Amino acid sequence: MPSKNTPILVKNDPWLAPFESDIQDRMKRFEARKKQLESEYGSIDAFASGYNYLGFNYDTKKKGWWYREWAPNASALSVIGDFNNWDRSAHPLQKNDRGIWEIFLEDKLYGSKLTHEAAVKVHVVSDKGGVDRIPAYARYVTQDEKTYDFTARLWHPEKPYKWTDKKFAPDQSYDNPYIYECHVGMAQEKEGVGTYREFADKILPKIKEQGYNTIQVMAVQEHPYYGSFGYHVSNFFAPSSRFGTPHDLKYLVDTAHKLGIAVIMDIVHSHAVKNLAEGLNEFDGSDDQYFHPGGRGFHTLWDSKLFNYGKEEVLRFLLSNVKYWMEEFHMDGFRYDGVTSMLYFHHGDISFDHYEKYFKDVDWDVLTYFQLANDLIKEIKPKGISIAEDMSGMPGLCRPVSEGGMGFDFRLGMGIPDYWIKLLKHKHDEQWNIHEMWDTLTNRRYGERTIAYAESHDQALVGDKSIAFWLMDKEMYTHMHKDTPSLIIDRGIALHKMIRLFTLSLGGEGWLNFIGNEFGHPEWVDFPREGNGWSYKYARRQWNLQEHPDLRYKQLYNFGAAMVQMANDEKIVGSLPAQQLNMDEDNKAIIFERNNLIFAFNFSPTNSVPDYRFKVPVPGKYKIILNSDKGEFGGHDRIDDEMTYPTVALFGEHFLSVYLPSRVAIVLKKVK
Repeated sequence: MPSKNTPILVKNDPWLAPFESDIQDRMKRFEARKKQLESEYGSIDAFASGYNYLGFNYDTKKKGWWYREWAPNASALSVIGDFNNWDRSAHPLQKNDRGIWEIFLEDKLYGSKLTHEAAVKVHVVSDKGGVDRIPAYARYVTQDEKTYDFTARLWHPEKPYKWTDKKFAPDQSYDNPYIYECHVGMAQEKEGVGTYREFADKILPKIKEQGYNTIQVMAVQEHPYYGSFGYHVSNFFAPSSRFGTPHDLKYLVDTAHKLGIAVIMDIVHSHAVKNLAEGLNEFDGSDDQYFHPGGRGFHTLWDSKLFNYGKEEVLRFLLSNVKYWMEEFHMDGFRYDGVTSMLYFHHGDISFDHYEKYFKDVDWDVLTYFQLANDLIKEIKPKGISIAEDMSGMPGLCRPVSEGGMGFDFRLGMGIPDYWIKLLKHKHDEQWNIHEMWDTLTNRRYGERTIAYAESHDQALVGDKSIAFWLMDKEMYTHMHKDTPSLIIDRGIALHKMIRLFTLSLGGEGWLNFIGNEFGHPEWVDFPREGNGWSYKYARRQWNLQEHPDLRYKQLYNFGAAMVQMANDEKIVGSLPAQQLNMDEDNKAIIFERNNLIFAFNFSPTNSVPDYRFKVPVPGKYKIILNSDKGEFGGHDRIDDEMTYPTVALFGEHFLSVYLPSRVAIVLKKVK
């Protein structure tokens, strides 16, 4: 029997009873660490303000630059740059008893040279010799286009960015999130790298038109290799300069907020690039400064370094990073990359088929880090959003810390896109099992919110295919004109719409779409690399296809906008889970209720039912508010949307009767 000290997480899930002590331990570790940091620094917020102490910070009272660096195992540090002709002996730093080095560069001596965008580095001497490095807390880093060398630059503009988003709050994004996953560099039509400002001016209006209230921006943190999709980070506090300046990123966020769109960023705290020249690896000459030493500090699959989350200065670095992006760039939250890999020493390379596997080989320091980070996010913005990219299903990941959880708001429904791709690759339409479809879309932990998605950037990468490409393949190059008949395109467009609506309405408490998938972007994503001749052809989005009035991409785009608008208006994803009303294997029909709407799907490739009768929970007159078969959505206009459908009482139950054509989905709402 649960006691009064039993965590709420265990009370709500009796299967966790054998692991109550583990959950209590995670709560105790969090409280102990939080108490220790508050005692030493005054508050977690103060502890997470490390970026105002470490790195380059301008002192307005003393008139000059402080530069501080944590490098406990180094024997000497000196700051170098254009201001001292890169003289490694001219400006040595002094070390304190906590392993932090510092120097003050006053304006009287260096003010004319240490100006906005001045180039700087730090020369680190250890038992391995001397190396020029990028400061760990560098806020602006540029890459030479020819040599690819990185250089840190002071960011000290004469006029600070003037924000206009004071009244914006991410409430809708937190309660009813419709997320548009995007990459600034590949968002433009041109074969090249897009900018923050181009994205703000050209792409944000399209996202607004589609009805999304949130963007999830990839590849914001600086990374040396463009083709890494931003997941091999070198400079954690620097917005990627290949897209523009820090001011340009602020303009993007500010513009999104003006449109009522929240901005969350992919934050990569799961690993770091192993490069010595640009990143943190062996910064002070040792292999255990920011990262675990030896094999434990290296992710063989990702070819990258793994943080030691138990170290106080590493914790300060990562928590300061969280606060920095929220305070300095007004980010509304984060999508945490690689959470499963972070949680377990085996990095998730097992089958999670029993509860005990959630409590073995766990990195407890990571749990404490997540608890502190999510606590901090909510302190800065009570409705700040945190999303975990987790495929393990760790219990409590998305429950409050006070209940024994880790404090995330959502986890990604990673099994859903895998299921759709598997279905499209290996089964004919007639073999689709509607009970399996229902179970897959509804199988999630009770009380822990899920972001549902049919596909994300993972499914769009070269080597895989988007859902549109799995459905229509090469026909998309030749038969997407409205006047060109094609049974393959007809099927593809019908199922593309149904899969999206089925996933949104059934799969979670939030919805995510990857840039371009709303109109069935025809090709994969492949960044420039040696294997493709360093081409940008597939690292862009072909908006001309969506904008062309005679191409069927426009029809998918129209449906995407209508679907999200309907779901947003009716608060679908923020509502309680769906309730099953009818399962019909013969006709491949699935009907359910969610938030007082009736969703009816006919996945049959051949069976159109003229008088499809099914039970509904509430009597009255119903009207169609979304119909995938409308001509403007690429359908065949087989249903009259102006009709109303009164319920009929039979045997004490209430029934609706509708025309349900093959490969069609409709949504009905009670109007009287």
